[in-house]
Amino acid sequence: MRSSNPVFSSLTKTKNSAGRGYAQAGYDQAGFGQPGYGAPYGGYGAPATAERAMTVDDVVSKTGIVLGIIMGLGALVYAASLLVNPAIGGLALIVGAIGGLITVLIATFGKKYGSAPVTIVYAVFEGLFVGGVSFAFAGFNSGIIGQAVIATIGVFVGMLWVYKAGVIRVTPKFTRFITAAIVGVLFLAVGNLISALVFGFNPLRGDGPMAIGFSIVCIILASLSFLQDFDSADQLVRAGAPAKMAWGVALGLAVTLVWLYTEILRLLSILRD
Repeated sequence: MRSSNPVFSSLTKTKNSAGRGYAQAGYDQAGFGQPGYGAPYGGYGAPATAERAMTVDDVVSKTGIVLGIIMGLGALVYAASLLVNPAIGGLALIVGAIGGLITVLIATFGKKYGSAPVTIVYAVFEGLFVGGVSFAFAGFNSGIIGQAVIATIGVFVGMLWVYKAGVIRVTPKFTRFITAAIVGVLFLAVGNLISALVFGFNPLRGDGPMAIGFSIVCIILASLSFLQDFDSADQLVRAGAPAKMAWGVALGLAVTLVWLYTEILRLLSILRD
């Protein structure tokens, strides 16, 4: 199942290509997962002597490490902006946004999805970004940051329940819809940025009805994207992907979580004003 999240899309393609590669090398994939031959890999397409298979515990632990770095560094940047110099927040936001984007591109197109260093570097950049964007939207009113964090956790847990309960099925049609919607939102955001720079007209990033509506749409899309993320991670675990792939899963989940947190925080700041 392809995902609109570029990181998970690459992970899925890697799983498929690895399986084909081992089949061409003469391994009998039909025997994988059978007692005595490749059982730990559940059909991923790797010999039994290779790296151990990824488990749910791997995903949880790696995701916890990544989110711990993001939250810890984000809190540090926010505190420094609040107590030392507000310019720190602006600088951290810019550096974090650019660095995070470059890191995701490297992980996606450079096939570094299972790299712990790449994922940790991404977490550091996103920690800078989260701290900077939190100060940009919340300023000295840290109350809405707590609200945004609680709301983000609530959405994450809620969508995990939706996925496990099978309330919404992740089908190819669903994936195409989410991907098309995210691309549409991206074009709107770029168009709004160009309009703001050239004409000084910024309807999607102000505090009017269009800005509120756009933020709500982004929150809905980010929430639904979790279903694709969970499905991709579930497929990798079931296929017996190498344990190092858990770092890629953690990176992909962090991408969606940061997007959701940012949009919730932005909506709360608009409603507050």
